[in-house]
Amino acid sequence: MSHSPIRILTQSDPALLQVLKLIQESFAFMTGRIDPPSSMHRLTLQDLTEKAQTDWILGMGDPVKACVVASPRHHALYLGKVAVDPSLRGQGMARALVQACEGIAVDLGLDRLELQVRIELVENQNAFANMGFVKTAENYHPGYNRVTEITMQKKLRNG
Repeated sequence: MSHSPIRILTQSDPALLQVLKLIQESFAFMTGRIDPPSSMHRLTLQDLTEKAQTDWILGMGDPVKACVVASPRHHALYLGKVAVDPSLRGQGMARALVQACEGIAVDLGLDRLELQVRIELVENQNAFANMGFVKTAENYHPGYNRVTEITMQKKLRNG
């Protein structure tokens, strides 16, 4: 599965519904574990349709078994909602998506990828560290007086 082609989903792609369900299923383990709760609880198909107009939604597999939403920012390509089917984790799918995003970033003239990981999800922090991301900031959600997430970046050689 890690060698499935990665495709960019358009705003009219019926696979956006698969992406929504994949995000909901793969983020479900966070419920009750992270505070504040994940924004995936508010994510809708309409949100993904709108994102597909301005950002890149990459999907892997048919049906989609891994995905990421890549959003250009002035300083980096931001990776959000990185999701892999729980039964397929550890097979290199997230790494393949990150590599695809590296190519998009370089094409945009950006020299880094950026993402945020909840402070409680040490295993996710470690997985991204193993892909070359380093912690660059600690963040607080509104209304919280403690760190709730960290920002991680990966500098790209050819950016």
